[in-house]
Amino acid sequence: MNEDISKKLNYIFNNPQLLKSALTHRSRGGEHNERLEFLGDAVVNFVIAEVLYHQFPKATEGELSRWRATLVNRDALAELAKEFDLGPHLLLGPGELRSGGQERQSILSCAMEAIIGAVFLDAGFDVVRDRIEAWYENQLKSLSSAASHKDPKTLLQEYLQSQRQSLPLYVVESIEGEAHQQTFLVSCQVEGLEEKSFGRGTSRRRAEQDAAQAMLGVLKQ
Repeated sequence: MNEDISKKLNYIFNNPQLLKSALTHRSRGGEHNERLEFLGDAVVNFVIAEVLYHQFPKATEGELSRWRATLVNRDALAELAKEFDLGPHLLLGPGELRSGGQERQSILSCAMEAIIGAVFLDAGFDVVRDRIEAWYENQLKSLSSAASHKDPKTLLQEYLQSQRQSLPLYVVESIEGEAHQQTFLVSCQVEGLEEKSFGRGTSRRRAEQDAAQAMLGVLKQ
């Protein structure tokens, strides 16, 4: 297990117990990854903030905050965990195993943060910063301009404000599926426009972004 994950992370732990702890969910009992998750959350937020600060010297505080939130939110960290195929290696309790915990976004993202915390404790700040920058290389390269990475909700809000219109209203119309695999249906309505737009996603946030993107299409017509 350790060799497989170390190869994908391109990092070999001096203390393999730290990796085991990072992969252990609290449902397993004993020493688990919540303290490492707490540490890793702080580390990854700081590193990404520092990288963005230097990469975009003309960006505003709001833009930097938005980009950081995009890169280190639960979904982004879970996707990173999937790239390293952490799911099959997670140490979970019987209940979490039966309910598909190895694929749950929240568990994967927490494990990824815990690994970041573990690398920090194992080798120090310079090494973990190097690893985070490498893991995020493609995402950071894609941040080519402020406009290109404004999310649909932000773009819709800015458009409506430029037209002196009220902010859009988002409503959760339905939630389908099991607790660990839910699909949200969200509507978006703009004042003065009868037509609503709709969006679907694995979280309310994603569904709202999808609905905002659809509404931007309506307004552009």
